[in-house]
Amino acid sequence: MQEIKSIEALIEIIKKREISNHAFHSLDLTEVEEIINGIEFKECLFLGCTFPEGFLLKIQKDNYIFPHLDVPFNAYPSKMYTKETLYNGYDRSKPETYNQTLDKIIYDYYMKHGKETTNIKESLARRLHDHSITDALYDFLENYNERNIVAIMGGHGLSRKAENYRKVALISKRLTEKGYLMISGGGPGAMEATHVGAWFAGKDEEQLIEAIEQLGVAPKYNDPKWLPTAFAILEQYPDSAYFSLGIPTWHYGHEPPTPFATHIAKYFANSVREEGLLAVAKGGVVFAPGSAGTIQEVFQDIAQNHYESCGYASPMVFLDKEYWSYDRPIFPIIELMKHRENLENLDLG
Repeated sequence: MQEIKSIEALIEIIKKREISNHAFHSLDLTEVEEIINGIEFKECLFLGCTFPEGFLLKIQKDNYIFPHLDVPFNAYPSKMYTKETLYNGYDRSKPETYNQTLDKIIYDYYMKHGKETTNIKESLARRLHDHSITDALYDFLENYNERNIVAIMGGHGLSRKAENYRKVALISKRLTEKGYLMISGGGPGAMEATHVGAWFAGKDEEQLIEAIEQLGVAPKYNDPKWLPTAFAILEQYPDSAYFSLGIPTWHYGHEPPTPFATHIAKYFANSVREEGLLAVAKGGVVFAPGSAGTIQEVFQDIAQNHYESCGYASPMVFLDKEYWSYDRPIFPIIELMKHRENLENLDLG
C-alpha cells in the first residue's frame, strides 16, 4: 500500500481517475477539494484527514476512515519530531516556557491518564501514534546503509563534566564524519553526548570541547539550567551539516529529550522504543557506563546477535574497561558466554 503524506504527493497521483490501495496521512483534503471530487477512491486508508463537506459520505463505503482523536497529539504523524516541533515556543531566557511546549503538554497528558491506561481511546491513540512514528523512522533510515547506523547506549545520569561524556561526544563526532548515522535513546547523559558530538561533526574539535565546558555549567538534566544551556550552544552554533537520530520516550518523560538530535522518534511505549533502537543499530552499539537500563540493553543486544534476529550479528563495543570489568562486571560474563556457547559471530570489540 503506497503512503501519501503530503498534498504535493497526492497531486502527483491525482491524474488517475481511480485511486486504490493508498494510505493518506493527516492531510487537509479541503485544499484540493475541486481536484478530488471527480476521483474514485477504493480500498484506501484515510488517517486523521480533514475532509471537504460531503466528501466523507462519498468515500466511506469502499474505504477505511480513521478519524481525529481528542488527544493533544497527532495520532497519525507523517514524520518524526524535531527540536522545533517538540520545543515549540520555548524561550531559554524564560525556562518556564517549557511548560507550554508540545513535549511537556503530551507528557502531562500521558501522566494524567496513566502510563498503563486501560482507557481504550487513550491506548489506541498511543499505539496508532507509535506505529506512525515507526513508519516515519524507517522512511528516514531508507537513506542509509543499514551497516552505517551505530548506536551509543549509556546512562542518563552521566554528567556533562565527566570524562566519559567527552569521550562519547568525540567518538560520535568522528564516526559521524566517517559517514555513520549516530543514534541514541535521545535523552540526557551519554545519550545527549552522542548528539552533541554529531552536531559538531565537521567543526573544529576545539569548538566541541569548548561547548562541552559551557554545557558543564548545568551538569545533569535535573539542573534548571540543563535545557537553557543546550539551547544557548545551539544559538552559538545554529547549523550542522550532519544528521543524528534520537529515540526517546514519554515513559521517561521527566528526562527531557536532547535538542541536539536533528531527528527525534519519540514513543509512548518504551518496549517498542527499546527494541526498535537496537534493531536499527545494525552497524553496532557502543555501551558507555550505565545502570540497570543500559545493562538490560546489553543483554537484549546479546540475544539479538546470538539469534541473528536481524540476519547477522553486529559489533558490541564497551567503553571504559574498568567499569564493565569490575564496577559492573558484565564483560567477563559475556566472554564466558561466548566461550561456552561458541558465539562465533559476536564481535565484542
